[in-house]
Amino acid sequence: MQDIKKEKTLVIIKPDGVQRGLVGEVVKRYERTGLKLLGLKFIVPTEGMIEKHYLVDPDWIVKRGTKTIQAYKDKGLEPPEMNPEKSGRNVLNVLKKYLSSGPVVAMVWQGMNAVKIVRKITGESAEPLSNDVGTIRSDFTIDSYAAADTDSRAVRNLVHNSGSVDDAEKEIVLWFKSEELISYRLINESILYDVNLDGILE
Repeated sequence: MQDIKKEKTLVIIKPDGVQRGLVGEVVKRYERTGLKLLGLKFIVPTEGMIEKHYLVDPDWIVKRGTKTIQAYKDKGLEPPEMNPEKSGRNVLNVLKKYLSSGPVVAMVWQGMNAVKIVRKITGESAEPLSNDVGTIRSDFTIDSYAAADTDSRAVRNLVHNSGSVDDAEKEIVLWFKSEELISYRLINESILYDVNLDGILE
């Protein structure tokens, strides 16, 4: 059985996040929850790497296309493409162009419920406009699907985060070698995880 205190998730600060000088702010948001940073790298990914990243789930294209079509319908808008596979492929193509356009910061975070915690902090929706105030995507950008479609580009939503524990496991090995992830103990883990708060009083 997997130790829930050691759940891992992948976060990528996208080129727009790097260009806008938000790396420190994004890291701070995750760090202050008590999650632990295991690895970090600054790279310019290739389009091939981005395609591998999204296709760790072989059904991603159809799922993404279906989700994109539904998102338009939910807002009373006409989807630009009604075929889920074509819609998903269009999304993948713009994502490859977007994420390979400049440097990104890839990170692995660890802690109890890491995947869900990071998704809540980041914002559940890929569209910044649809996220609640207080999330990274809502607080630091004003982009929307409509604006992105008008410009024929990807939504600039600053951060990627793994959608599930299974996705995280597959994505992490694409971005990091095992020796690039550091195993260590943070002092505050005793407050977060130890059964008793022993040793606080002198």
